[in-house]
Amino acid sequence: MKKSILLIFTFFVASLLVLSSSYALAGDKIGLINVREIMLRSEAGKKATLEFQKAFEKDKTAIQKKEAQLAKLKAQLEKQRSILTPDALKEKEIAYQKMFRDYQRLIKDSNEELQLKDQELSRELIPEIIKVVNTIGKKEKYTLILDVNSQGVAFSSKESDITDQIIKEFNKTYKAKK
Repeated sequence: MKKSILLIFTFFVASLLVLSSSYALAGDKIGLINVREIMLRSEAGKKATLEFQKAFEKDKTAIQKKEAQLAKLKAQLEKQRSILTPDALKEKEIAYQKMFRDYQRLIKDSNEELQLKDQELSRELIPEIIKVVNTIGKKEKYTLILDVNSQGVAFSSKESDITDQIIKEFNKTYKAKK
């Protein structure tokens, strides 16, 4: 409850700041970008996405293999339930539970690894994107360039969106660094 109140309060304050500063910025040049779109559509972002997908596929294969083993063990357990002694049944159930815990741990570790990979790729790309945004902002005399994914932007016109321009410049910069 406190988080939602804090979120509403933050949005309200940000809206007031944007509205109150709009009078001062009326003659200024404001640009809007979509950083997420830049990360997905730029050449560097596409390369990062491929790296991420490779890591995902590797984990997906290991998880599917573990799922197949679990299904096989469970089927064996169900098939043999009536003919096993209570001790043997208990032993097989313990083995199944252990394998299931390993499966859950594998999924948890895989998700954490993918999150870290995503954060690592973002940490690499975002500073480079910001450099390009700053360069274009200074060169074209923008007063303000905002990310449309931030909470303070409720509406933006397509004419103010310079995402494509940033992607083109970022691709040039990325190629030059290769």
